[in-house]
Amino acid sequence: MPVDLTHIRQVMLEADCLYTEAEVEAAIDQVAAAINAELAERNPVVFCVMNGGLIFSGKLLPKLDFPLELSYLHATRYRNETSGGELFWKAKPEISFIDRDVLIIDDILDEGHTLGAIIDFCRHAGASAVHTAVLIDKDHQRKARPNLKADYVGLSCIDRYVFGYGMDYKGYWRNAAGIYAVKGM
Repeated sequence: MPVDLTHIRQVMLEADCLYTEAEVEAAIDQVAAAINAELAERNPVVFCVMNGGLIFSGKLLPKLDFPLELSYLHATRYRNETSGGELFWKAKPEISFIDRDVLIIDDILDEGHTLGAIIDFCRHAGASAVHTAVLIDKDHQRKARPNLKADYVGLSCIDRYVFGYGMDYKGYWRNAAGIYAVKGM
């Protein structure tokens, strides 16, 4: 079924800007500084969670001033929908991280089902430590596990459906230069 681009464009026109591009970039700088301070001597393997973590990773990685190995993984619960379902692995990590620190970079910590499953996967597969960096931490009480938190957080946001900087609305607007909330959601 073809996508109604008129609707997709309307979503952007009506969206509320929660964070401007400048505010997001400043938050990425702060996350980079914290990671540099903590992981520079740990020889981490860094995994970008596709597709959402792509833009955040692309902006963050050049600011990390230490050697690291980079790869990606792709696990999703959304499949271009606005609500999540069962975890689906599209691509598991291909770099060995046994007895290594792992840094997982993702776009958002919402309820955390996907991120929690990825953390568990890395721990069970032999990582010595698993660290997480997210651009957005959604502020609500519905986390998948008690006390589920990312180690490095760029910004927190209200409990609305957000898009931009890697986060999508029905597969679109990952490229939006800012963090936006869908009107009425």
